[in-house]
Amino acid sequence: MLHSFLFWDCSFTLDHQPTGRNSDFHLETFLSQTPSSQCNLMEPRNITRISKFLLLGFSVRPELQPLIFGLFLSMYLITVFGNLLILLAVSSDSHLHTPMYFFLANLSFVDICFTSTTVPKMLWNIQTQTKVITYEDCITQMNFFVTFAGMDDFLLAVMAYDRFVAICHPLHYMVIMSPWLCGLLVLLSWITSVLYSLVHTLMVLGLSFCTEVEIPHFFCELNQMIQLACSDTFLDNLVMYFAAMLLAGGPLVGIFYSYSKIVSSIRGISSAQGKYKAFSTCASHLSVVSLFYCASLGVYLSSAATQSSQSSATASVIYTVVTPMLNPFIYSLRNRDIKRALKRIVGIQ
Repeated sequence: MLHSFLFWDCSFTLDHQPTGRNSDFHLETFLSQTPSSQCNLMEPRNITRISKFLLLGFSVRPELQPLIFGLFLSMYLITVFGNLLILLAVSSDSHLHTPMYFFLANLSFVDICFTSTTVPKMLWNIQTQTKVITYEDCITQMNFFVTFAGMDDFLLAVMAYDRFVAICHPLHYMVIMSPWLCGLLVLLSWITSVLYSLVHTLMVLGLSFCTEVEIPHFFCELNQMIQLACSDTFLDNLVMYFAAMLLAGGPLVGIFYSYSKIVSSIRGISSAQGKYKAFSTCASHLSVVSLFYCASLGVYLSSAATQSSQSSATASVIYTVVTPMLNPFIYSLRNRDIKRALKRIVGIQ
């Protein structure tokens, strides 16, 4: 529900203050006699929380909605099915109970959750021909989206560290990457991501929205919500960009550092076969890192340059839907252990 309040900007001087039971009459008489240039009735200003948002999605043309529905439903089913196969393969094959595949299983689980925060709601809106999302659902969607996006960042950094230890310190790999350390790294990633999301959620809860807000996106994206607020968002923008540089830039710096050490170690290997074997263990992870970061950075840099919300929404599909869909293929096509486990699951020897 919206509550509106009227504010008057009046410039006047009274010789005496009306008091008593006639005070309302004197004030009414004064307002009726005051020129409009001296007393301006300002527009209504909504200062309380609205009850719903409108997700505009990709296209307003009705004939394109079935095509969009079919495309996103197919990508969503492939994402869920592919990542579930990775989870099943890792959990069922004892040869895959190693730190690398432990982190891969966590990444697959996060990718399923990451996509499930946005696509099902969009599919439901297309099917029911509505654009409405309640305020509570929008805040919840934003909270989980930021959490799982943060988890993707941290897990990719942890996986880069795992490859660094495996290639640069192979003799001490199992000692360094103990089950205790692996579990601790994943737990810290979850805690940091949840706290990061909680900060943004609490700040958005303090914002007010003046009208029925139309979000030019297919989900409740943090930056879009801050831009559409009618209250002061300086602090929100400051926290958002600072946290993004710290919590997204930090893992990226860790990934660059890990691979700089990996490249140095690979260059020190004398045989070409040894170099290829060492690099092949990193190829899948490098592909996923490049796809995720290039897509996400490209979205925000292009949206900042063009100020086009519609193009930003379209480009966001790459890292919110396409990347989680391709991850199982990237890791399975170049990995003999995963392919062997998958063949055993489907009954192919």
